[in-house]
Amino acid sequence: MIARLINLPKIEDPRGNLSFVEENNHIPFKIERIYWIYDVPGGQIRGGHAFKKQQEFIIALSGSFDVVVNSGSEKKRFHLNRSYSGLFIENGIWRHMDNFSTNSVALVLSSTFYSEEDYIRDFKQFLKWHKA
Repeated sequence: MIARLINLPKIEDPRGNLSFVEENNHIPFKIERIYWIYDVPGGQIRGGHAFKKQQEFIIALSGSFDVVVNSGSEKKRFHLNRSYSGLFIENGIWRHMDNFSTNSVALVLSSTFYSEEDYIRDFKQFLKWHKA
């Protein structure tokens, strides 16, 4: 399994719904960093890399977008458009995001602090690393 959708608690209320995520409960890691992606111009692609150690959980807080994951032998596209559901991606998986709707916001929960050394930014190098 290269990635999986995880539904989060959804507390419905006529005044507005509420969802939440707890580390090591709803997602299988401790959250070390949180970042968000927004104002993506039409037709742009975000990502295009893999992480050696980092695991991620991606939520479409607003709007929608696709996350394409690739293990080197399997490729899958996930459409995210619900703020109470997210995509868990293991480390060692190539990913990119595309098909952003207007005003979309992607929230990313990360298992590690930022480290440039954790990134693999070239797909051919990723394939070599993955086979090693």
